[in-house]
Amino acid sequence: MKDFVPEKLYTKEGESLRGIPWNEYPRPQMVRKDWLCLNGEWSFCFEGDDPVSIRVPFCPESLLSGYTGSIEYGRKMRYEKVFTVPPEWSGKRILLNFGAVSRSCEVFINGKAAAGNDNGYLPFSADITDLLLYGENLLTVTAVNDLSTQYPYGKQKKDRGGMWYTPVSGIWQTVWLEPVPDKHISGIRIDADLRSAQIEIKGVSDGTVYFEGREQKFRDGRIKLVPESPRLWTPEDPYLYRFTVTSGEDEIESYFALRTVTTETINGKPRICLNGKPYYFNGLLDQGYFSDGLYTPGSPDLYAEDIKNLKELGFNTLRKHIKIEPMRFYYECDRLGMIVFQDMVNNGIYSFRRDTLWPTIGLRKINDAHTNTDTKSRSIFLESMRDTVRHLYNCPCIVLWTIFNEGWGQFEADKAYDLLKALDPSRLIDSTSGWFHQKNTDVDSLHIYFGKLKLGKRRDLPQLLSEFGGYVYKIEGHSFNPVKTYGYKLFKTKEDFIKAFRKVFLEELVPLAELGLCGSVYTQVSDVEDETNGILTYDRKLCRLTPADTEGISSKLNGAVNKL
Repeated sequence: MKDFVPEKLYTKEGESLRGIPWNEYPRPQMVRKDWLCLNGEWSFCFEGDDPVSIRVPFCPESLLSGYTGSIEYGRKMRYEKVFTVPPEWSGKRILLNFGAVSRSCEVFINGKAAAGNDNGYLPFSADITDLLLYGENLLTVTAVNDLSTQYPYGKQKKDRGGMWYTPVSGIWQTVWLEPVPDKHISGIRIDADLRSAQIEIKGVSDGTVYFEGREQKFRDGRIKLVPESPRLWTPEDPYLYRFTVTSGEDEIESYFALRTVTTETINGKPRICLNGKPYYFNGLLDQGYFSDGLYTPGSPDLYAEDIKNLKELGFNTLRKHIKIEPMRFYYECDRLGMIVFQDMVNNGIYSFRRDTLWPTIGLRKINDAHTNTDTKSRSIFLESMRDTVRHLYNCPCIVLWTIFNEGWGQFEADKAYDLLKALDPSRLIDSTSGWFHQKNTDVDSLHIYFGKLKLGKRRDLPQLLSEFGGYVYKIEGHSFNPVKTYGYKLFKTKEDFIKAFRKVFLEELVPLAELGLCGSVYTQVSDVEDETNGILTYDRKLCRLTPADTEGISSKLNGAVNKL
């Protein structure tokens, strides 16, 4: 039973929301000129109830959806939208695309089955050409969020509170149509290094690529693009190379970046190197929740605003925490220069005693061959991991994958590492972020919220402090829960908060960086519901720090790396 009434906190983007939300092409690395956004007003109800209006792509639990009815988890929801295919698309195949629907859904066109999906974090598409009628068509989506722990669920919990948040149900990313010829580009894969990019073009065998002012023909779906004067991607200079692929009647626009991430031994210490040079990854934990849209900000422009604000404070890395974002998020990180450590989305049963209490007091060893033993749950996680890597593979901002976080759903981490490394040998892998370390991993990854910060025991590996901090300074009028506060250290004044923040960075992190620490992830970007430990408030209207408050921190961390 709730002991409070949540504050209705709107972001500036949510307050100014007008017209069709998220009316920007949703796939920045494979852009077609012709498309039709189906976001906006839909009919919605839980089956058996009277339909009401809802605003897509915001989940019914969110303020921005406009839905004010009750939420029943495990009960089927029903969405309906009438649309008309533009007449100029005549003779083309029509693809219907969904960014994400939580958790399981079925899609119908004019009452006939068109598609289905069980993963609430990944996109899916269907060719609906043969189901369409002349004139108006009815799109129906039925979805159910059963909060099954066999499937990826992230931080969702029916009885939200503390580090668990309000669930996200139904459509929460863009829905759109696009016309394509019978033979069309179905996808691309980009493998880049410091000099060139190898592009695999799927679905077609030949065509042309327009790059750096000239056309080049490709055969067998492959082409190598070599810039005349290679310019490397870094957060300080996030340069993107644009190119256009044409095959027959189909054409897409895309981009790549030249960058590598490797591990090198420098003066006897393993270091994570960006483009061959030691780099300090000064990061923040990013849950990807917003006060009015939950999983979905009022506008994708809010991603850019967050990134710019955090870069001004000296941060260069976001650990995207057990959530997969819309592709626009990764594009903004690519474009603006923000490195991403990308988590896989957890499934399996969480145990407070095993996964939090025991490790916090120092019991951090388990045989993970005997955890999360449900065969279906294991299979679903590995399939989701494969699909996540394929989905995000082309994003240059991503330099590290996290498989398991603090033991949540963990099983056979060494085998999962081998599978992931075979899928993507170009990036680093944090197999077990926090604790329950096994053998196979690219970094020694610790979480420390209590006690003095320190390095891990695997000195043969780059050292990564993948969570720490979580300091709380609550600001009245900008907190979701005025009654309860969740965090790891409470400060009553802004001055005390800033003093403690600077102290932990300058007096604990910098000396560890001199000893070999390669990166750190402070908790966190923003408040989320009861968690009031963000640098930004939940509504993104206030920042607890200014560039003056963080002055000198990033330069000292980088200086510590350079000393080595």
